[in-house]
Amino acid sequence: MKYLLIIQMNPEVWESLSEAERAEIAGGQEGFMEAITATGEMVGTHALADPSQSAVVRGRPGAVTVTDGPFLEAKEYMGGFYVVDCESRERAHELAAMIPGTDHLPVEVRPVIFTGGYGLGEPDTP
Repeated sequence: MKYLLIIQMNPEVWESLSEAERAEIAGGQEGFMEAITATGEMVGTHALADPSQSAVVRGRPGAVTVTDGPFLEAKEYMGGFYVVDCESRERAHELAAMIPGTDHLPVEVRPVIFTGGYGLGEPDTP
């Protein structure tokens, strides 16, 4: 089953870390990627820009509205994610705990309910 491992970024926490701690977290991502690629569990990963660079698009026939933001009140936001394919929810939790920095930045584990192309494919089964 596929899982999305969502790394929650908290700028206050990140800024409170030393440069060495931040470098260790950032540099450790490569080792984590190599480890889960070797086990065949890596599907993909992306780091995301700060929400200040985001836009919100709302559309309906004849009208599209684009606004800056969202401007979040929350202290945490999605900073990046891994998609993994593993045998169980428990294994997904194990993989999430292996991501460098989880002692400072939490990781949300969410099942992927379907994958596929334009037709959305078949539902993944737990």
